[in-house]
Amino acid sequence: MHKHPAAEDLRVFTAVVRKSSFGGAATELGTSPAYVSKRIRLLEQDLQVKLLHRTTRRVAVTEEGERVFHWAQRILDDMEQLLQEVAVTRSEPRGLLRVSSSFGFGRQIVAPAVSRLVERHPGLQVRLEVFDRLVDVAGEGFDLDVRVGDEIAPHLIARRLADNHRVLCAAPAYLARKGMPRVVADLAAHDCLVIKERDHPFGVWRLRSGAQEESVKVRGPLSANNGEMAVQWAVDGRGVVLRSLWDVGVHLQAGRLVQVLPQWQQEANVWAVYPTRLERSAKVRVCVEFLQEHFRAGGMAPAAGSDGASENGAV
Repeated sequence: MHKHPAAEDLRVFTAVVRKSSFGGAATELGTSPAYVSKRIRLLEQDLQVKLLHRTTRRVAVTEEGERVFHWAQRILDDMEQLLQEVAVTRSEPRGLLRVSSSFGFGRQIVAPAVSRLVERHPGLQVRLEVFDRLVDVAGEGFDLDVRVGDEIAPHLIARRLADNHRVLCAAPAYLARKGMPRVVADLAAHDCLVIKERDHPFGVWRLRSGAQEESVKVRGPLSANNGEMAVQWAVDGRGVVLRSLWDVGVHLQAGRLVQVLPQWQQEANVWAVYPTRLERSAKVRVCVEFLQEHFRAGGMAPAAGSDGASENGAV
């Protein structure tokens, strides 16, 4: 006869699946690999199914394990929601909030913001992880993804945190050597610093000037999957870069970079993205509202009427 699985065992199991490792799960949970192994063994006994294939290097999930993983996430989320609903006040969130973002934006902008968030809400713990790829928020166990870019899957909820756009720029020395582009098509003949970062289509720059849109295929001797490196290359005079104002603003003000084709830009607003199952989460709500306030104070407020929730990424 099947026993009801313990919530702790489900929590350990979801961590093992996300990390594909007993050791990685133990590190995340602050416990030992032996404890993780024991909880998985008990869960398999309770459910009478094999959940994982174990090798010397990694852990693979069985077909039954995949089904259990999705149910376990829902059960754990529902339990957390229950605890928050019956709390004395929903204005003071508690517990762990798992947040993801991109490398540069996460380090420069999101990290200082969540530092102030936990200062204001001492009962809240934030685990921030940064990636050079688009994160599957629900599938990878995150509560919230703070992302730059307007292409958001329709099954997710998105709240606009700040208005932002990317601009073209280059060092004065590069432009003195190669000349100033006059139209978008001229970029195809220039050394462009191409970035493969999250939502960027590699080597294709889609630009807008008012109602006019153009795309150009660009290339150059240097490319990277990290925007901070590309900005430094641009400062060094290696080519034209397409980056957000928050990333290159200080260099533009100092004259290390100058805008190229200043009438052209690429929309890249800042969004808080989370699964629909967390729509009523106090932790997510408080974090999103705090980030909106933080960006507003920093001069990156969204346009009036554009900060509402959306389930299709378009607000």
